[in-house]
Amino acid sequence: MPEYVRPKVSGARVFFTLCLAARGSDLLVREIDCLRRAVAQTRVERPFGIKAWVVLPDHLHCVWQLPVGDGDFALRWGAIKARFSMGMRRARTRPRHNRWELRRRGHGAHEQ
Repeated sequence: MPEYVRPKVSGARVFFTLCLAARGSDLLVREIDCLRRAVAQTRVERPFGIKAWVVLPDHLHCVWQLPVGDGDFALRWGAIKARFSMGMRRARTRPRHNRWELRRRGHGAHEQ
């Protein structure tokens, strides 16, 4: 299993990949507005910069700039995933399984 470097420096720029548990689903592009709302609400509570974001049908990639003095990306991802899942529940019936894979991949991004 690969070892991922988790940034321990506040203010770090970090690259993430998140995948849906149901690979092959088109949920993220179908429900892009719900995802946008989840990210926007989280950024109000726990600000972070977005340097890049790509949403594909069953996974996403993004680069965040974390604020100086706050490197807690796990809390931010937890809030985004929870808000997205709650938004899906409000729009439909309760899901039978977890929407997200249990892990997220985060890598420190370096300027070149």
